[in-house]
Amino acid sequence: MSYRTTKTSNLECPMSVILNVLFWSIFAVVLACMEIESEGRKGWAENAPTWYRVTPWYAKAYGAVMGKKPLTGYHMFTFFMPFLLFHAHFAMGMEWSGVNELLTLAMYFIVCPLWDYYWFVLNPWYRGKFTKRDIWWHAQSYWVFGRFPVDYLIGFSLSILLAGAAAWWATDAWLIQKHLLTLLGFALFTALLHLVSPLYRKWYWHMRRKNADERQLVNIFHSPVPQEITREMLMNTERNR
Repeated sequence: MSYRTTKTSNLECPMSVILNVLFWSIFAVVLACMEIESEGRKGWAENAPTWYRVTPWYAKAYGAVMGKKPLTGYHMFTFFMPFLLFHAHFAMGMEWSGVNELLTLAMYFIVCPLWDYYWFVLNPWYRGKFTKRDIWWHAQSYWVFGRFPVDYLIGFSLSILLAGAAAWWATDAWLIQKHLLTLLGFALFTALLHLVSPLYRKWYWHMRRKNADERQLVNIFHSPVPQEITREMLMNTERNR
């Protein structure tokens, strides 16, 4: 998944684009499925054991750039995880440069909206419900032509601008051309995902069929709650009354 800042042979073009599209599309699908398995129909970590913030300055700043969505502890870490992963090639020895950083961010800002959208494509609870009235955490965002949240358009636009900046910096037009071809590949993959999504939804319900869960066969136990945690929980309960 390395990025190139030098002129690239035309013979390398198709395979390079195809590998990029397949890798990052599957990555987005895996992230979406992980969240579907943990959230079900209750998106935006609604039922997760995490915190929600909307009034502190940092939560307001987050909401301002995220369509007035609440900040949660889950999402604070969830968005940092792929950000770090997108930079893993630098930690593994690839030379960092301004051009490579721009290309990395360009891919990050296109994969994040795809990851979010794939959650709705695959989630059995949201089949045919990708609308503003059905998704409370996207309800305060502006929807482009009523079809998708403006957050997605911002991500796509930033991605193209960053790839264009990388191409200008490197004086290599192929970088932006490759990025645009990659976006086309993502569109084709997304169309294919719509076609095969019934298979995932069928498997989702199959794994949840009546009497199929074997949790009762697992020796699940929990250690006693330390007294200091119990005291802290009681104090927080008193404060919130």
